[in-house]
Amino acid sequence: MTGGGGFLGRYIVEQLVARGDKVRALVRRNAPELEALGAECMHGDVREPADVKRACRNVGVVYHTAAVAGIWGPWHHFYDANILGTKNVISGCCHEGVTRLLFTSSPSVTFAGRDQCGVDESAPYPTRWLAHYPHTKALAEKMVLESNGQHHLLTCALRPHLIWGPRDQHLIPRLLDRARKGQLRRIGNGQNLIDAVYVENAAAAHLLAADALQPGSPVCGQSYFITNGEPVNCWQWINEILIAAGLSPVKRSIPLPVAYAAGAALETLWKVLGRTDEPRMTRFLAAQLGTSHYFNIAAARRDFGYQPRISMAAGMKKLVEWLIAEQRGG
Repeated sequence: MTGGGGFLGRYIVEQLVARGDKVRALVRRNAPELEALGAECMHGDVREPADVKRACRNVGVVYHTAAVAGIWGPWHHFYDANILGTKNVISGCCHEGVTRLLFTSSPSVTFAGRDQCGVDESAPYPTRWLAHYPHTKALAEKMVLESNGQHHLLTCALRPHLIWGPRDQHLIPRLLDRARKGQLRRIGNGQNLIDAVYVENAAAAHLLAADALQPGSPVCGQSYFITNGEPVNCWQWINEILIAAGLSPVKRSIPLPVAYAAGAALETLWKVLGRTDEPRMTRFLAAQLGTSHYFNIAAARRDFGYQPRISMAAGMKKLVEWLIAEQRGG
């Protein structure tokens, strides 16, 4: 698999190993936590075709979770990893006779900055993009799905939304950092609903979908939204996390149109100045924080038996325990 050392990837490796599967992970740096699980770690980069082909040798299924995420940065930063990297994975699978490829996509591939209330997989890709990450992920997802059936390769894409839980080094830490710096403001009226998926549920969905990738299965060549199936109020959930971390809840707010305009202005200024650091606000971030986006997961339930086993409430208890342990130094 690719991205085995990442947040989601490590949980997938753990679940694969727990059921007795042999796992090979393509990693860019040492991954002692994966080696401790018994996984074979092969050094390389998805951007290097030879590395990917070598990692695909004698493998039956590839989980491609590696990607560059973010809301800001130059096009090539996302293109090289998300598009070229995915091309290399598809090529490596075909060259080495891999029969199943599961791609980790994102619901943001259908996000155009407006509310998405209970949408399903029929939602189209946008005609305009607010950030390079969703654009490159959409192009990569399209390549994966179109490769289904080539060289006996069966493919599927999962779109887990807002993966969260213990060991997260991106979503939760960034949220807490902004709160500590006094940079968090509620965007919009505070009534927007969002979906999220607890990380162990997201990992389990990957195993279920990969197992279902068999000739004649409806999973082949399809994409699926993956969530906990429990839409929550975005800002109540954020405040719950902040309180769990011993921080004050967000009280100040900014209207969505104002935040969106500020994001557009900062993006323009950053481009003029040639700055590479992330602006405090962008159009994509404003839209994500100020609109509703939750999804219909009936297709995943029907086609490969996905069932979120850890509820949002149970997941929050696990997250609180982890946050407390982190504050105490592990």
